[in-house]
Amino acid sequence: MSVPVFEIFKHGIGPSSSHTMGPMVAAARFLDDLRGGAERIPGAGEVASVRVSLHGSLAFTGKGHASDRAVVLGLLGQRPETLDPDAADGLIAGLRESGRLELDALPPLAFDPDTDLLFDYGPALPLHANGMIFRAFDRAGNPFLTTTYYSVGGGFVQTEAELMAAREGAAQPSGAAPPHPFRSAREMLRMGEAAGLSIAAMTRANEAARGVRGLDAKLDALSETMNACIDRGLSLDGVLPGGLKVKRRARAIHAALLAERHNNRPAPHVANEWMSVYAMAVNEENAAGGRIVTAPTNGAAGTVPAVLRYWLDHCDGVTDARRRDFLLTAAAIGGIIKTNASISGAEVGCQGEVGSAAAMAAAGLCAAMGGSNAQVENAAEIALEHHLGMTCDPAGGLVQVPCIERNALGAIKAVSAAALALRGDGTHFMPLDNCIKVMLETGRDMSTKYKETSTGGIAVNLPEC
Repeated sequence: MSVPVFEIFKHGIGPSSSHTMGPMVAAARFLDDLRGGAERIPGAGEVASVRVSLHGSLAFTGKGHASDRAVVLGLLGQRPETLDPDAADGLIAGLRESGRLELDALPPLAFDPDTDLLFDYGPALPLHANGMIFRAFDRAGNPFLTTTYYSVGGGFVQTEAELMAAREGAAQPSGAAPPHPFRSAREMLRMGEAAGLSIAAMTRANEAARGVRGLDAKLDALSETMNACIDRGLSLDGVLPGGLKVKRRARAIHAALLAERHNNRPAPHVANEWMSVYAMAVNEENAAGGRIVTAPTNGAAGTVPAVLRYWLDHCDGVTDARRRDFLLTAAAIGGIIKTNASISGAEVGCQGEVGSAAAMAAAGLCAAMGGSNAQVENAAEIALEHHLGMTCDPAGGLVQVPCIERNALGAIKAVSAAALALRGDGTHFMPLDNCIKVMLETGRDMSTKYKETSTGGIAVNLPEC
């Protein structure tokens, strides 16, 4: 079954979809279950306290990704799509002072962020590298409810039972069946040819069947959030939080590009600089905990917006309809990758994040520039193929080094891939489905120290001074 557009693209906050948004979503789900959505452990009295443990990659890089803050904010009733980042510190400070969660439809719950939130550096939980266990107790300390969640990338959260069902193919989609339920690129091309429809048109029809209303307005809101994030990133200076003392660079680079814009002989590679600065602006905002769109993850949130902005500001033939087709096509490719492999850096490395984002952006641009379905599939394959094997090794567990620049290079690769595909007729040697399979196999074979644990690669080879 094809993945809905607004599960691939989500409004959220930085710095990480799997390590920040996911834990916040899990905490909110746990609160809903405490309110009556799940059966309590037999014999338990009234719920009185909560404890949380983070496991695997969530433990090893949780501090750098603000996973602890995300859990606390989620337990305070906050959600990624509506949280005001400027209010977060005040909310957490209030909880530290009171030691109690005061929530609607629940009794006061004891929770001390310093003692009731544990980073467990032992073995990861069995089903995924990003695991967390939420436990509630009654006044006598007896277990009230225990739920294990996995943050599987892109802000998606599944319980242990849901993840097992999904892997066994037993997960049932909600709503009406879409008319073009492609799960692979091969099916996508076959269905498109049979129906005489573009990838964007099939994705639009699938969303309509799911009951999505105001699709164009929602797509426009995604574009607006992406562009607002770029503009904010281009306007700010300073040092990013987290302790690495990484300076924001997008504003200075942008100013230099504007000053040089009317040169009689601009450098031929200046287009790459524009793509890079747009991507860096987004990922600097993400690193600062700003509002972004997962595309398909936070760590890879700059690539798709950068390519879209490059097309909007620097290319001809731009229309609102084509801009929406860009996003619909990109979402279709992201859904295929998520269905058949992973978009989680903790599971398959950065090939699953920036690699997937580059494939999505290449496909979207190719479609927006009039490419056929076969050319779009070719563009996505080229972009993904040349990210295969990319590790996820963030310095200090922060989504800064090398993540910010990786998005810039991902955008450049995406545009190059779309250009190459548009120069051909859509026929090519390696199908996208095969490339996705290779990505999954490579991720499974990759050492865990290169998969978002910050125990290998760039993360442990920084200068000592």
